[in-house]
Amino acid sequence: MSIAQEIKKRRTFAIISHPDAGKTTLTEKLLLFGGAIQTAGAVKSNKIKKTATSDFMEIEKQRGISVATSVMTFEYKDLLINILDTPGHKDFAEDTYRTLTAVDSVILVIDCVKGVEEQTERLMEVCRMRNTPVIIFINKLDREGQYPFDLLDELEEKLNIRVRPLTWPINMGSAFQGVYSLYEQKLYFFKINKTKVEEDVVEIGLEDEGLPKLLGERDAKQIREDVELIEGVYDTFSETPYQEGRLAPVFFGSAINNFGVKELLDTFCEISPTPQPRPTTVREVAPDEPKFSGFVFKIHANLDPRHRDRIAFLRVCSGKFERGKFFHHVRLDKNVRFSSPFTFMASAKNVLDEGFPGDVIGLYDTGTFKIGDTLTEGENFMFSGIPSFSPEIFKELINLDPMKSKQLEKGIQQLTDEGVAQLFTLELGNRKIVGTVGELQFDVIQYRLEHEYCAKCRWVHMNISKACWITSADQAKLAEFIRLKGNQIGYDKDGNPVFLAESEWMIRMNKENNPAVQFHFTSEFKTEGVE
Repeated sequence: MSIAQEIKKRRTFAIISHPDAGKTTLTEKLLLFGGAIQTAGAVKSNKIKKTATSDFMEIEKQRGISVATSVMTFEYKDLLINILDTPGHKDFAEDTYRTLTAVDSVILVIDCVKGVEEQTERLMEVCRMRNTPVIIFINKLDREGQYPFDLLDELEEKLNIRVRPLTWPINMGSAFQGVYSLYEQKLYFFKINKTKVEEDVVEIGLEDEGLPKLLGERDAKQIREDVELIEGVYDTFSETPYQEGRLAPVFFGSAINNFGVKELLDTFCEISPTPQPRPTTVREVAPDEPKFSGFVFKIHANLDPRHRDRIAFLRVCSGKFERGKFFHHVRLDKNVRFSSPFTFMASAKNVLDEGFPGDVIGLYDTGTFKIGDTLTEGENFMFSGIPSFSPEIFKELINLDPMKSKQLEKGIQQLTDEGVAQLFTLELGNRKIVGTVGELQFDVIQYRLEHEYCAKCRWVHMNISKACWITSADQAKLAEFIRLKGNQIGYDKDGNPVFLAESEWMIRMNKENNPAVQFHFTSEFKTEGVE
């Protein structure tokens, strides 16, 4: 099969949502339809030992939330589909933002009871920045939620995007009867018995005389009125504005009960984009270019707790990745090869021989990779647009067991390589300062240090509000600034000096007093000038 044919059959997308909207449950139901798993896990029930397929870390199983992006691949309708299930919690938004650079489209899950929530708006802003195509799935129709038309108005107002319903619910809560597909003009009628949910697909026109017998007079009248209003108010659906990120098709359903999930998946397969071009520091790279290129958007240590492995997640952007072939590591300016690359099913792995644009490949990493690293067949460019955020909370890492110092050092180095936190070292006393965007990350790091590296620690809050990378064309001026501010200077993992400021006022004052020194609020300056 040619590269063009391989590209045509691939779909790579992320599922995003506010916490508890049902994102991980929807992921599992999609995997069930794709035949990738045989049974779904109970994400939140402490009584049931099964857990979500995509939540493979022990802390995720205990808390019932996703704290890391996981990757799952399955085949459906002659397509190869890559799902990236992302964390919903705002403290792990940086992981989600980076994941959005590695996908071609998004499914956004909304809770019909709560509507559009704060984290949903933040995630959507990132999608809008890149014009990422978005499909919206309004979930939990088995509960009494907001009036569907009110939800559509809220979506357009808060998410700044036009919407178009492609399915429509027949009631909700205890009276929920199913959904009508405006896209296929079919009625998906649902029955629940004590052991399972059954789905009857009824191809029936809305004006058919048999509709009232099927739904009842009141519901038949209501669905007819609703569809008439939809067709009169909302634009006719077209793939072009959807794929350009200007129009979001909307589906209704209940992931926990499989209501509306198959319709979502089938339509996604029809309309979602194939792998798209990616921007670099030099030019745009098209997926059908013959030479391989790709970038690392995520790193995860100890994916398998029994083996101290470290995995780099690589998105293939162009050409063909081949097992055992040498590729050019742009940042390190050296050639590297991989004998056991693999595809994912959450924590399960299968070795692959070749990969094509859209694929997400796992590479065993011995410390070679950092997030944003680019592999090519020789050309020197770096894929751009991978977001970097300045930490908002800073704490000092205190070792509680001096006998485990090496384990603690290795653990904090590897965990901060994953991108969930940033590590700064103060020269005086070799003190370790960890910066994050949320408190929950400290709990996760502490838990993983103890359970994956056998190293115990505690945290001490630091009076720091911002980390600023500092550079200067005048090295003498930079050295003088570092000398004068010695107890406020830390070094990042690459040895770059960082000014740890107590307040915005202190940053402004030091900028004014040191015009020869440049202050950077992200570490992106490190990749500037790659030719």
